[in-house]
Amino acid sequence: METETYFFQDDGRIPNHPDFPLVIYKNVFMGRAELAERIVNRHGWLNSWSGSVFPYHHYHSNTHEVLITVRGEAVIQFGGEKGAAIPIKTGDAAVIPAGVGHKKLSASPDFTVIGAYPEGSRYDIKTGKPDERAAAIENIEQAVLPALDPVTGKREPLLDIWVSRRGENCWIVNN
Repeated sequence: METETYFFQDDGRIPNHPDFPLVIYKNVFMGRAELAERIVNRHGWLNSWSGSVFPYHHYHSNTHEVLITVRGEAVIQFGGEKGAAIPIKTGDAAVIPAGVGHKKLSASPDFTVIGAYPEGSRYDIKTGKPDERAAAIENIEQAVLPALDPVTGKREPLLDIWVSRRGENCWIVNN
């Protein structure tokens, strides 16, 4: 399984996660995109939805999120204005730690993702406003680790990356 990891630093507006990198799984659902929602739900990532990604910077301070591209392709800006523009396509999945910003920059007309959250967490939506920052940072620190990787249904690779390495061996994007 091919994964890419990106660690984003706090840019003063989007806090990003202080320890956990974004994890991108390439082609992990190729040929099985229609089953993606059932697979991640079976692995304890619930409260799922289908749609697109907002075209503005936002993040969830209280929970992690998995996004699986089930149709089309897009370029998503992760980590805020000075983050990384990462292309994703059908079959790719992104596990976004609490606090990591994301914004759709461009997409094919058929671009569709499935989103889900560990144990069905209810997510908040933050946009980097100064008045939400203190509470958001506290929420990010308290976001619970998922029990299982949403893709594999095991501890690895996600929890091994997040707990063992805490940002090591990642592309570090300086904001």
